[in-house]
Amino acid sequence: MMLRNAAGRRAVTTAATALSLALALSACSGTTKGSSDKESTKAEATAKADPGAALKKGLKLAFLPKQINNPYEKIVDDAGIEAAKEYGGTGKEVGPSDASASSQVSYINTLIQQRQDAILVAANDPNAVCGPLKQAMKKNIKVVAYDSDTAKECRQLFINQASSEEIGRSLVQHLGEQIGYKGKIAILSATQNATNQNTWIEFMKDELKLPKYKDMKLVKVAYGDDADQKSFQQTQGLMQAYPDLKGIISPTTVGIAAAARYLSDSSYKGKVVLNGLGTPNQMRKYVKDDTVEQFSLWNPEELGYLGSYAAAALASGQITGAEGEKFKAGKLGEYTIGKDGEVILGKPTVFDKKNIDKFDF
Repeated sequence: MMLRNAAGRRAVTTAATALSLALALSACSGTTKGSSDKESTKAEATAKADPGAALKKGLKLAFLPKQINNPYEKIVDDAGIEAAKEYGGTGKEVGPSDASASSQVSYINTLIQQRQDAILVAANDPNAVCGPLKQAMKKNIKVVAYDSDTAKECRQLFINQASSEEIGRSLVQHLGEQIGYKGKIAILSATQNATNQNTWIEFMKDELKLPKYKDMKLVKVAYGDDADQKSFQQTQGLMQAYPDLKGIISPTTVGIAAAARYLSDSSYKGKVVLNGLGTPNQMRKYVKDDTVEQFSLWNPEELGYLGSYAAAALASGQITGAEGEKFKAGKLGEYTIGKDGEVILGKPTVFDKKNIDKFDF
């Protein structure tokens, strides 16, 4: 296995001068047991960006979604894979069929063995994937989190759909307006460990502390595990437990579609307000039959496209992930890296009867 950076080569060469010429040649051709993790970490930390560097040809990118059968993440990943073709790279999607905390670990290990140039991961759990992702970075495989972040030390960049605070607060603001700022509400989330969901929910709870929400009460946070049938059952359970519920926020595309399906065929249709995050194609019929008045989302194709170009910029040395660095993301234009390696796609769009037919994803 060839050494992946100059710092590592210098360290090995220095150690080898005290040994025989044969050993020195051997050491320069591969990583030995004496090559420490500290060397790789130091090289990574001291790497300098070369904004003028061209995107490398033949880059290999792998997208690892929360679960392979999630229709929303399929849109994101397919767009990222298509984007790779624009700069002469290749991409693929791999992942588990369930969204459990540790389900992604074995896939990361396999991608490391395959020597991918970059791994893009939507984390099911911020910490469960950290061990193997750190190993990937030590081998100079770039790591980009998207949609749902890992712990900060386990990746170089996080491609965020929109400001987490803006998403969380806006969902409460929209629902509050719809129910006249009065009544019991619930949240139907994905998994209990999902980084993005939990961050949004914290901002929702903080928004609810404001005086104008004094007559609104959050009675339950339910978890559908991003599984359609479980999310449907959780919605049913919420209505059985709280028949006077006024509104549900579901910040997950699987959850909001399942909740809409339940409400559309129940006596609660038109009485319980459902808001959250969904795609136009899955929610169109529920908007048109008045089950749902409005919902929000960013463009998932643009999220995947941006993630792909960000990973390519990292792998090509244009950026290192430091705050203030800039890179070009093809047709989306230039982006600037923010605090803690965060890159924000943009503001979410609110969909309703007036505009939903203008979108197809």
